[in-house]
Amino acid sequence: MTDAIQLLVGTRKGAWIFRSDADRRDWRVQGPIFLGAIVNHLMLDPRDGKTLLMAAATGHLGPTIFRSTDDGETRTEAGKPPAFPKTDDPRARSVDHSFWLEPGHASEPGVWWAGTSPPGLFESRDGGATWDSVAGFNDNPRYWDWCPPEAGTPDGSLLNQVVIDPRDAAHMYIATSSAGVFESRNRGASWTPLNQNVEANFLPDSYPEFGQDAHFIALAPTDPDRLWQQNHCGVYRLDRPAERWERIGAAMPKEVGDIGFTVTPHPRCKDTAWVFPMDGTDVWPRTSPAGRPAVYRTRDAGVSWERQDAGFPTEQGWFTVKRQAFCADRSDPLGLYLGTPGGELWTSGDEGETWRQIAAHLPEI
Repeated sequence: MTDAIQLLVGTRKGAWIFRSDADRRDWRVQGPIFLGAIVNHLMLDPRDGKTLLMAAATGHLGPTIFRSTDDGETRTEAGKPPAFPKTDDPRARSVDHSFWLEPGHASEPGVWWAGTSPPGLFESRDGGATWDSVAGFNDNPRYWDWCPPEAGTPDGSLLNQVVIDPRDAAHMYIATSSAGVFESRNRGASWTPLNQNVEANFLPDSYPEFGQDAHFIALAPTDPDRLWQQNHCGVYRLDRPAERWERIGAAMPKEVGDIGFTVTPHPRCKDTAWVFPMDGTDVWPRTSPAGRPAVYRTRDAGVSWERQDAGFPTEQGWFTVKRQAFCADRSDPLGLYLGTPGGELWTSGDEGETWRQIAAHLPEI
């Protein structure tokens, strides 16, 4: 079987790699890799197709990043992992874990970006071997307004995503769990909140300049001026140069709602994307509404949504799908993949029309 697809799976107790040919029917599995370590993110560099970085929290090494060029068989720890500068400030921060890894712009081989908890932005210019604090965010005069110490999620407050405009290495977005979305046009030297019309119903001012919980953001691959966002308070779309988000999740069925952790855009159609909605009431952790899991697809930029649930449990399916655990390949038809905290892997080879389980009993994904 010639590998066409590699599915990288990070869990609470190690990592796995699932491989398949273009048919995506039969899967071979490699793993566990680094059994026992919390693997928050596992990312293969698309620029060289061989450099694999793993953001891990280990019992004896603490939060760190590993690099591999042989599919994870051997790993080298970063000589200088992400760490905040030493300071006498009583609010001094220490990295609890690296949460997100982002390969740099195509024009910058060797550059990587990382987001951490507590919220921090770090850059590597040597393929992940050493990491430096990005002062434009981490030492910003407004940092403590954006990332107050008391703000938090179950695993801690996060800088949970870094997104780079493929047309311009200096144009970047980040998503945070404490302050929403920010934009930089000077490669991270300065940042501006980008949260207009995004709700934060847990704050006294429901539409503040910052303070939102941006669960996930994504650029449309065929149109980087289109941004999708899955927020703590709904699904949004933004078409630049506009700065006001539109809550496209309002078109979702009322009994389902538009709360979730992730959004997956189509690689060839800017109007198509998928979300995995979860119970948005007072249920925590979030689960599939009524125990009936489904993805929802829009093909008209969020004007309407269609339910896709063939193959999922029709009842007693209390799924949660977290930020990095829903993705797509670039095949035609496109393949979709999602993982659950119950250790299940689900895949669709027909753009969400039907689903099947390819793994169970893994640790929490």
